[in-house]
Amino acid sequence: MARRAFITGVTGQDGSYLTELLLEKGYEVHGLVRRASTLNRSRIDHITSPELHLHYGDLTDGVSLVNLIRTIEPHEVYNLGAQSHVKVSFEMPEYTASTDAVGALRLLEAIRASGLDCRYYQASTSEMFGATPPPQAENTAFYPRSPYGAAKLYGHWVTVNYRESYDLFAVSGILFNHESPRRGESFVTRKVTLGVAKIKLGVADQLHLGNLEAVRDWGYAKEYVEGMWRMLQHDEPGDYVLATGQGRTVRQFVETAFSHAGLNWEDHVVYDKQYERPAEVDALIGDASKAQEVLGWTATTGPDDLARLMVDADLEQMSRLLRA
Repeated sequence: MARRAFITGVTGQDGSYLTELLLEKGYEVHGLVRRASTLNRSRIDHITSPELHLHYGDLTDGVSLVNLIRTIEPHEVYNLGAQSHVKVSFEMPEYTASTDAVGALRLLEAIRASGLDCRYYQASTSEMFGATPPPQAENTAFYPRSPYGAAKLYGHWVTVNYRESYDLFAVSGILFNHESPRRGESFVTRKVTLGVAKIKLGVADQLHLGNLEAVRDWGYAKEYVEGMWRMLQHDEPGDYVLATGQGRTVRQFVETAFSHAGLNWEDHVVYDKQYERPAEVDALIGDASKAQEVLGWTATTGPDDLARLMVDADLEQMSRLLRA
């Protein structure tokens, strides 16, 4: 009998890659989608497997989660759904808390109340470290600098609490920035690579960006979902950092992306104060030694290769659109 997985955030970047991975491994995959007047399923539209089932529900609606857990009876639950944009979390702090913090609690409580013997994955984030200097590992002190980071920290600790209080197999993946051609266009890496494609093809001439000095550890999302799956296959539940261990400034990512397309970034990038956060996180660089030792997981795509990979994908996509 096929193993059943339930994924919140199934239509997002990570959800789409995880869905592909689990289907390849023979899973029956159930995904949570929010009801909206227009469908936003572009990242999973290409998946035609009859083993993918979509269900309406919301992390802000505990009743829908209880009903779905009882109906699906999953063996594994991956909580990837979130309001995941840091800047937006300052503008929508209450919604961010309800989705990212209390949403995790609602899902954990639905699992506990159902009495199911299933394994739970919580999508934690390097933003929980915030102002704590790198390198950051599982035992590094947390110091979030945004409503998003604070909400995710609640989700992280409540996962630990349910593991210790109710003996649930619950893990937290503390993932550092992970990107791909499926990344949302408002996130800085995708904004940069899409901007490069538009400038290269003559559609635009400028790219407006905020802080260029922030340091991040950028990896490839497709590799990171493999790490999520490995966490739930291990004998004992625990928390794991996934990262490349390589730090780059936004400026360095920009320079790599523009030079890959044969452009000089200084001719096109314009500083725009509106993209600055009220409180900045200066540097996030992860230490994924535990994941390597315990799970055998290592990031193989570094930030420079990632920038080039994303530029190539956006050039191809933009060229297709212009030909249409």
